[in-house]
Amino acid sequence: MHAWPASEVPALPGSGRDLRIHDTATGGRVTLVPGPVARIYVCGITPYDATHMGHAATYNAFDLVQRVWLDTKRQVHYVQNVTDIDDPLLERAVRDGEDWTALAERETTLFREDMTALRMLPPQHYVGAVESIPKIVPLVERLLSAGAAYELEGDIYFSVAADPSFGAVSGLDAEAMRLLSAERGGDPDRPGKKNPLDPMLWMSARPGEPSWDGASLGPGRPGWHIECVAIALDHLGMGFDVQGGGSDLVFPHHEMGASHAQALTGEHPFAKTYVHAGMVALDGEKMSKSRGNLVFISQLRRDGVDPAAIRLALLAHHYRADWEWTDAVLTEAVERLARWRAAVSRPDGPSADALVEEVREALADDLDAPRALAAIDRWAAAQTAGGGTDEGAPGLVSRTADALLGVAL
Repeated sequence: MHAWPASEVPALPGSGRDLRIHDTATGGRVTLVPGPVARIYVCGITPYDATHMGHAATYNAFDLVQRVWLDTKRQVHYVQNVTDIDDPLLERAVRDGEDWTALAERETTLFREDMTALRMLPPQHYVGAVESIPKIVPLVERLLSAGAAYELEGDIYFSVAADPSFGAVSGLDAEAMRLLSAERGGDPDRPGKKNPLDPMLWMSARPGEPSWDGASLGPGRPGWHIECVAIALDHLGMGFDVQGGGSDLVFPHHEMGASHAQALTGEHPFAKTYVHAGMVALDGEKMSKSRGNLVFISQLRRDGVDPAAIRLALLAHHYRADWEWTDAVLTEAVERLARWRAAVSRPDGPSADALVEEVREALADDLDAPRALAAIDRWAAAQTAGGGTDEGAPGLVSRTADALLGVAL
């Protein structure tokens, strides 16, 4: 599966700072010091309704992570999946009377277009669940052989007891895990499971649903968590730098994925740092496909909204914050974009050398994008007031906004 084209990232004078970021697993800040190649895995979409504002906020956060790393002169090895076979996708296809493969392809194409418009840096490996099945099956077989998985009425389940570190990512107690499992695709009440929290690794073929050859597992399709594990292990290996996604993935998805990988390899940790973006609400409720309260990037673009303004609307909120999309949020972003573009269109202006360092420091401090925006706001205000004769300043501000924030002026 192919990703989307990369926009050029301008080089800035000097070098960026190492990123200090909140780690979900420890509950505190850690300083990320990757090697020459920083490794990141971000969980992708299930392509039956793409791309809403919640998606965009999540991918914007991890785009900033990449930009901070690139500014430190590191390379970035970024991997993202597409869950192109899953119950919600099949259910939507049935509801709409559409072939599930056509639905997945259409929505994945739309997602690529939205990411391109928003200037999100693409992954080096953009991998679908379906194309990963030949790599998933051997992993499930290995877990079975090791006694870390078991069969129940043809389905294969992972035993959470197989990982001594289970629970270390989310820090939740058993009852909280059980409630979230029921809410987020698990089946804690199924009779016969060794532990209510045990997640499915391989679902045996169901009548009327697609299935694939599972070798010794029999025909079926993969569970949700093992998909990302197979892709991440194949392209990044154990101990990669950042596992990312929305905060709704902390449990069960990232917790289970870590346990799968750790049981498979005997190594710990799966990822060094777990980073999660907040949720976006509309009309007082979290924006989600199940609620149907979605603001789509593609619709805003069709309505003539500049993608740079959409990006500024996202950047105006700290990535870990839960926030609400309103017309006022968009209006403020459109006005900010107009002020910035007017400011950099002048032939000279106040020196911007200190501004570059302000933006760098803000982003290195747990991706504090609102503080970075405020720094550029102050420069733009000084420019409007007519202060400064530095002919290189407008161009440097423009390159800084592009390189570090992904906003093309």
